Amino acid sequence: MTSSIPDHFALFGVEPRFALDAKLLDAAYKRVQDKVHPDRFVSAAAAERRIAMQWAARANEALQTLRSPVRRAAYLCELNGVALGTESNTAMPPAFLMQQLEWREALAEAVAASDPRALDAVARQTETARAGLLDELAQAIDAERDFTRAAALVRQLMFVDKMRDEIEHVRHAPVVLPSNAG
Repeated sequence: MTSSIPDHFALFGVEPRFALDAKLLDAAYKRVQDKVHPDRFVSAAAAERRIAMQWAARANEALQTLRSPVRRAAYLCELNGVALGTESNTAMPPAFLMQQLEWREALAEAVAASDPRALDAVARQTETARAGLLDELAQAIDAERDFTRAAALVRQLMFVDKMRDEIEHVRHAPVVLPSNAG
């Protein structure tokens, strides 16, 4: 094992791209884990066991980052010198903000009406928007190498993913039945 710390892509020997083959990534992860898994170092010196645990943890962190489109895109932006600035850069295109408001209103109406079809319609709209953003990210990162644009798209994708999470929360929320107490 070497002590220099490669970036997540180099660790797995994959090209630093947004569009990744999940099977290729998983196979690369398994190869790394085969080399560094702490179980292989049970009888090694304490320092070697500690290093193996650190490398295994690093491989796990790298896998989680590269599996997630949002985290992978953000990581690529940062590797290329463009910070997302999510705390300070909240500017969004007006059309995107309007779409967010429309989805939130539609979600509130679906919840108020207990209408699963309306909820499904909002979910489909967000999934369509998400797919479009993923396509745009692949274009911005892999084809254009425009990491400033990619950072703006990642921020939008984070909003869409938050909306998806809210929809899933509503889908899995317990149903509260009215009380017959009177």
